Amino acid sequence: MPMTHRTPRVRLGRQAVQELDADLVIVPVSDRDEFPDVPGLAQASGGEAVEARSRGAFSGKPFETLVLGTHGAGWRAPRVALVGVGPAASCTPDVLRRMATTGGLAARAHRLARVAILMRAAIGVTPETAAQALAEGALLANYDGASLKTADHDPVWLEDVQLAGLNGGAPLDAAVERGVVLGEATNQARELANEPGNRLTPRVFAERGAALARAAGLGVEVLDEARIAELEMGLLLSIAQGSQEPPRFLVLRHEPAAAVSNVTLGFIGKGITFDTGGISIKPAENMDKMKDDMSGGAAVIAAMAAIARLKVPVRCLGLVPMSENMPGGRAIKPGDVVTSAEGKTVEILNTDAEGRLVLGDALWYARQLGATHLVDLATLTGACVVALGKTTTGLFGRPQAWVDRVLDATRRAGDRAWPMPIFDDYKELLKSEIADFTNTGGRAGGAITGALFIKEFAGDLPWVHLDIAGTAWAEEAKPYQPKGATGVGVRTLVELALSVPAWAGVEP
Repeated sequence: MPMTHRTPRVRLGRQAVQELDADLVIVPVSDRDEFPDVPGLAQASGGEAVEARSRGAFSGKPFETLVLGTHGAGWRAPRVALVGVGPAASCTPDVLRRMATTGGLAARAHRLARVAILMRAAIGVTPETAAQALAEGALLANYDGASLKTADHDPVWLEDVQLAGLNGGAPLDAAVERGVVLGEATNQARELANEPGNRLTPRVFAERGAALARAAGLGVEVLDEARIAELEMGLLLSIAQGSQEPPRFLVLRHEPAAAVSNVTLGFIGKGITFDTGGISIKPAENMDKMKDDMSGGAAVIAAMAAIARLKVPVRCLGLVPMSENMPGGRAIKPGDVVTSAEGKTVEILNTDAEGRLVLGDALWYARQLGATHLVDLATLTGACVVALGKTTTGLFGRPQAWVDRVLDATRRAGDRAWPMPIFDDYKELLKSEIADFTNTGGRAGGAITGALFIKEFAGDLPWVHLDIAGTAWAEEAKPYQPKGATGVGVRTLVELALSVPAWAGVEP
């Protein structure tokens, strides 16, 4: 199988910056920086580090990069990469993460495998937070979405990453390990989301997800089409019936012995391995991107594996309903009525509103398995992309305290999200004359009605829906993000699980 990512050795660099044994030293630079705490940088770069600033060739704006040779001044590394972070006072962990990825990608572009990343005291992020963010960023740089190319493609991988300028100790070592695990998990999700639909069918998705989960020590159960039918998951089965590929339902369990007693997180991810839209078929343009319609499921699988590897003391369930949405002879049609596992009936108005259907049965099943708090992730609606663009995930949920906790997790993770309304008024748009409700409310408020449909299957539990339709795939390359799958949501779910012990005694 082609290699899409590699995990480098990541360690704390104990030496002074001049003594770092690396092919490239990555230095974060603010927009008003004269490098007072980087000894010999001006001399080592032949004055170019300062000269580039004075003539406007490098301003220190976020993720701007300048690679220079070093000559003398006692520097062991032959090259330095200045990477902008903007104003030092407002440098966040997310900026540091992206700075590290930018520097790592620059190193790979220059075919350099050994890097050191300097954390500077002038940047106001705590050492533990910085260590985790820098490790994550370095790992994210070690991903290659073009692994299926067979000609003129010979990527250089980061092999050794030193994090310098940080004092040692157990907390920092743990932060580095956390960052490595989170970065690796994000890359695993990106790998799955980038797979073409002919290579990642529901059965293959279930097999690969199960293998990843078992390797991390999770409990694994794969429900086949017969078991799905026994559970009367009519919504999932209705979507699967148009395809020759049978559906699967992956259930993952993290059940540590010393788990918090009153919380079981239920993570549910949409796993549509290819979405044609069904009978309500999509336009041909950009339909190829619909291989990523299982990004929510990939995020859940990778996050659950990371949670197990980090031994988070919280019970977690991961549920991924998997299917294709195809316009076959047995496909559901507009006007059909289908029945969910919960017994609720749904009138199908648009077969391209399929994600909410498979999630409906999955949320019901999460409740049956004992989940106390729910989060679902899905590339659900184009309407969310219209509302928030490609940089921000739509966040819907209740009650407010649970919404706030998930929102806090997205901030720590660097997965930008924005809260959206779910006022009851919008439910009128899902009104059906012949069933309990329809599967779509039309164009107006489309992201909101999609969330409200899913909410019908959350019972009375705290619930959040993350619409990642705009954020799961990068259409344009950024200095810190090549085109392709982003792995959005993985770090959010892990950060949420890590936060549970702090609030488990408080009602959400």
